[in-house]
Amino acid sequence: MSRTLARRTIAVTALAAVAALTLSACAGTSDTASSGSASASTATSVADFGTFADLEKAAKAEGQLNVIALPHDWANYGEIISLFSQRYPDITVNEQSPDASSAEEIQAAKTNEGLDTAPDVFDLGLTVTLQNTDRFAPYKVQTWADVPDNLKDPSGLFVGDYGGYMSIGYDSSKFPAPTKLTDLLSPTYKGAVALNGDPTQAGAAFAAVGMATVQSGGTLDDFQPGIDFFSSLQKAGNLLKVDVTTSTVASGETPVVFDWDYLNAAHRKDNPNWKVVVFDGTGYAGYYNQAINKTAPHPAAARLWQEFLYSDEVQNLWLKGGARPARMSAMTTAGTIDAALAAALPKAPADTVVPTEAQSKAGGTLLGQNWATAVQ
Repeated sequence: MSRTLARRTIAVTALAAVAALTLSACAGTSDTASSGSASASTATSVADFGTFADLEKAAKAEGQLNVIALPHDWANYGEIISLFSQRYPDITVNEQSPDASSAEEIQAAKTNEGLDTAPDVFDLGLTVTLQNTDRFAPYKVQTWADVPDNLKDPSGLFVGDYGGYMSIGYDSSKFPAPTKLTDLLSPTYKGAVALNGDPTQAGAAFAAVGMATVQSGGTLDDFQPGIDFFSSLQKAGNLLKVDVTTSTVASGETPVVFDWDYLNAAHRKDNPNWKVVVFDGTGYAGYYNQAINKTAPHPAAARLWQEFLYSDEVQNLWLKGGARPARMSAMTTAGTIDAALAAALPKAPADTVVPTEAQSKAGGTLLGQNWATAVQ
């Protein structure tokens, strides 16, 4: 479930090192795309298609949707993709590079620009999102007003989709429960503590450094305390430089993991001894973001996918995956949230921080400058 996944963040300086991804070929749709897709590519809402039925018709005519970096065990994406395919059997969902990072998603769009294989849509960590807004097409879904203003770009270039708290997952049959960040520096955790990706590229790993920062008494204005913590973890011999996936957890290769609470919780199905801790004190919360590739080869299908994701039904499917959907507050007020699933979420910390745009940019820059040296 890595996404170096981590779905996914970061630093501009790291992008040069990202290997270009060549996406596997999918059935061509360039002829279908012609004039209709030219219009779809500039649509900023359903109204530009006429009606929702007109959007569905245009997407079915394209017949393809290219998604990238969506592991099936990440926030319940497997069930979400399956439901879309059931609802729209005329649209083939081409799933590309499920374990790609946010930075690799953007690189794939650059590498495949102008081809039918380019990603139509992105699911990105905030830092990579903010660094690449020139690659997005503005679009506002019908439920746009339900998404809090601090989770979306005012013009519709990107919008928060689901989020959670940074946590520690661990195999309780092998390790005691850590109760505070500094516990992980103990010899008890020798060679056992892993990150979900590289924090200069992956959103979950970036958030782990943010969480370490605030748990070390720092603020999100300066990620250096978090970088220093992981430097100490490395010097103690406790930092395990293996990207976390479902298989590494199931095999015991990564027995202690920094990751989002909803991703850590998903490992319980493979390891019944797997437990999840969100530290007391200041919690670090974050959301991933949806965006449409402005040169999407299937622009109507891309917009239909966005409408689908922000429907009540699919917001509840993210909730089923243990994530907190962007429309959760509005749906709770409207009575459309799945109350049982909401009640099952881990208790939120008393204090919560979420990085601002400026803090995310500054954090990404600092990590690009200092991370490699800190953990070498």
